[in-house]
Amino acid sequence: MSRTWLLRLVIAFSFAQGAVSMARPAVSYRALALGADERAVGVIAGVYALLPLFAAVPLGRRTDHGRCAPLLPVGVVLISGGCALSGLADSLVAMAAWSGVMGLGHLCFVIGAQSIVARQSGPDEQDRNFGHFTIGASLGQLIGPIAAGAVIGGDDMAGTSALALLISAGVCAMAFTSLWRIESRRTSTSSGANRAASRVPVRRILRTRGVPGGIFISLAVLSATDILTAYLPVVGEHRGIAPSVVGVLLSLRAGATIACRLVMTPLINWLGRSVLIATTCLLAALLCASIALPVPVRALAAILIVLGFCLGVGQPLSMTTVVQAAPPDARSTALALRLTGNRLGQVAAPASAGLIAGVAGTAAPFVMLSALLLVASGLGARGGAARSRLPGPVRSGTRIRRGRSRSSPRP
Repeated sequence: MSRTWLLRLVIAFSFAQGAVSMARPAVSYRALALGADERAVGVIAGVYALLPLFAAVPLGRRTDHGRCAPLLPVGVVLISGGCALSGLADSLVAMAAWSGVMGLGHLCFVIGAQSIVARQSGPDEQDRNFGHFTIGASLGQLIGPIAAGAVIGGDDMAGTSALALLISAGVCAMAFTSLWRIESRRTSTSSGANRAASRVPVRRILRTRGVPGGIFISLAVLSATDILTAYLPVVGEHRGIAPSVVGVLLSLRAGATIACRLVMTPLINWLGRSVLIATTCLLAALLCASIALPVPVRALAAILIVLGFCLGVGQPLSMTTVVQAAPPDARSTALALRLTGNRLGQVAAPASAGLIAGVAGTAAPFVMLSALLLVASGLGARGGAARSRLPGPVRSGTRIRRGRSRSSPRP
């Protein structure tokens, strides 16, 4: 099958993620305009991940034993509907509910898309293809906040934030333009043949070496990205930073993430997957803590650029780690468990951030993120040490060269 499937998937993901990245700051600003405090913003941000928390594993099971592509249009419909109805809602409860629908749509799209990449990529292509796939997310995260900042502002914060949500619904609908022939017939046929196969128990997947560490690393990195998106507007309000400037700051972070993923292959060849994960998580932890300091806007921009580059590593490499560690007939379920961990973080981290912000100030959640990323760094280093003790020339998808463990993606 032509490799244009990956390009079309990246384009569709860019529209879907762009809509979500535009909608989430808009939801925060609209909630503030409707009278929400920091804690309420944290709860609404957490509800975004609540429905996906329970739906991820069943959807992963379905894609292990069936086709993945139908989840993509379902996800687009749910994201568009959640964005539009959040813009029309006039209460915090309704906003939280439609934010949950938006989150469920994003989960459907991501599970279907990640499973397609895992199935249609060879072992030596996974680091590269997952890296290219997540460029779609970064493009959306680059453009979405800028668009939100351009629309939101002025005296009518409730009205402009509602308009931003309606625009984001239309942006997501554009994803339909590239959702054709994404999944090959060969892949879907072979998947259908496995339908009668026994399902691998979730407990066995979670006890597989490499899977829990990959899940936690992904959780920590996504929690950092999520709280940055949801709470930088709150920090901006307290420090007198305009919404348009906050949008630019968030987009600088996303642009740095794109730059990281464009050079992912040489970075892996240079350092190896485990060292790269451990190093970037450690640097991200230090940078997240520095956001808590009352630095000027230019310094904050520099921090977010370097932070975005560091956060660009965790998501694609944790996907490869989980896929290569999981049993072959349960890879979609393993990816779904990874997304369950992500959504657990997206429920717990914003809620915790809201409580911490209410007690210790709006910058305190970033100190909490720093602690999460420090643990992720330790797990990344521990995973590399565990693989180095395994016998044989090939260890969990890595190739040994000159006594060091290095990944071997196809150039």
